[in-house]
Amino acid sequence: MAIINPWEGVSEFVAVAETESFTQAGKRLGASTAHVSRQVRNLEERLACKLFHRTTRKVSLTEVGNLYYQRCRSALDGLEEAERAVTNLHNTPRGSIKLTAPVTYGEEVIAPLVNTFVARYPELSLHMELTNRTVDLVDGGFDLAIRLGRLQDSSLVARKLATRTLHVCGSPEYIRTHGRPHSLSELDRHNCLVGSNDFWRFRDQGRERIIRVHGRLHCNSGKALTDAALKGIGLVQLPDYYVEAHLQAGRLISMLEPYQEPEEGIWAVYPHARHQSTKVRMLVDYLMANVTEPASQSSGSANT
Repeated sequence: MAIINPWEGVSEFVAVAETESFTQAGKRLGASTAHVSRQVRNLEERLACKLFHRTTRKVSLTEVGNLYYQRCRSALDGLEEAERAVTNLHNTPRGSIKLTAPVTYGEEVIAPLVNTFVARYPELSLHMELTNRTVDLVDGGFDLAIRLGRLQDSSLVARKLATRTLHVCGSPEYIRTHGRPHSLSELDRHNCLVGSNDFWRFRDQGRERIIRVHGRLHCNSGKALTDAALKGIGLVQLPDYYVEAHLQAGRLISMLEPYQEPEEGIWAVYPHARHQSTKVRMLVDYLMANVTEPASQSSGSANT
């Protein structure tokens, strides 16, 4: 007599229930859509009931499917808690972590630290995706993301790694030729180096001011914009991890300080605590202890 595995198809079923998509469930699990569909179909046959309403546009739980999901979710939470308990006992991270971070900040700051962490724990594997897109952590199957500046998704758990400040600055050569702006209205007369957005952010009398800027150079790379500013092409607004060393050396001059925005956070964010594991928590703790403050960093996200 064949032995029935009661867990077979459960992970696929839960993933489809939470993403409302067989395709997205496959992406979360690192499996093909066909595999997920087959596992869910086999599960329905084994249970002799229909778990999902399926249309060409949407997948939703049936009444019995919702009841089954609640019990499966509880069981998986218990399994995750058991795994955390065992990992805590050994205090050694193992398994895999899927991480996303902005491209430049990830390359220059996060990746070297993560590589050191992985080298320290040989039972841990890591998949790191560097992108300036704000990816959906649940749909993408990510355990952790590094986010810069203001956080948009309040459903995520967030821990601050460091801070950043936006500076408007230009080279001494540019200032000698074009002068130095002392008010926000004067920016309209200057060649502003434009990044991913065509506006700069300021604080004026306690309120946020968004100023549209224009210039003859547009680029989504903070490093390229910094280089252009150093060469006297125009003014730039960038986080301190791009320009701090140049400001201290006098290669760039900061301006409009009375209108400077307050410090913003650099964050490690992850889904709700039920998905948190010891390996993720240990990695976040390691990053918090080792990410240096912006004054000593030289790069970051170009999306400011």
